[in-house]
Amino acid sequence: MSELFDFQVAGLPMHVLLVHVVVVGVPLLSALLVVLAAWPAARRVLWIPTLVGAVVLLGLTWLTVEAGEWLVERVPETPLIEEHADQGEDILPWVVALAVVAALIGALALVERASTRRVTDAEVAAARGVSTPARRSPARVAIAVLLLVATVGVGIGAVWTTVRIGEAGSRAVWEGSFSDEPLEE
Repeated sequence: MSELFDFQVAGLPMHVLLVHVVVVGVPLLSALLVVLAAWPAARRVLWIPTLVGAVVLLGLTWLTVEAGEWLVERVPETPLIEEHADQGEDILPWVVALAVVAALIGALALVERASTRRVTDAEVAAARGVSTPARRSPARVAIAVLLLVATVGVGIGAVWTTVRIGEAGSRAVWEGSFSDEPLEE
């Protein structure tokens, strides 16, 4: 793809601009997914924008990796650049996993919505004049807990991978390129 497209914006390599979307978007999406997995009320309201955001972030992450590959061909080869470039594609499976988790959270929200449209035990009891606590399906509760655990695991992996890649990229750009002391004017 890098042969077909000029990855520059206003004379700057697109990678250095897009990388900020990934660095902010991955932790933000991870945290939001944990909230949605743990909080049914938020899930009911936010699952669609979160799923759209996950798909957009996936596309922008892929574009960032492609722009990075384009940039590697245009900078001097150094061990730090090579390390960063070798790690760059590691983020893609994690962002795919975040998008899958977002889709699973959306599916759970749809199942919950469908179940609220059915007559509940509490409504039947109220019609008979008896009070009873509302119950949730044990299977659905187990699925929600498993989804929460998976979301936390994927979120931690995605954020850790982002930090690791970003740290390598920062070292590649900044290590040895600034003074410990202010420069004289």
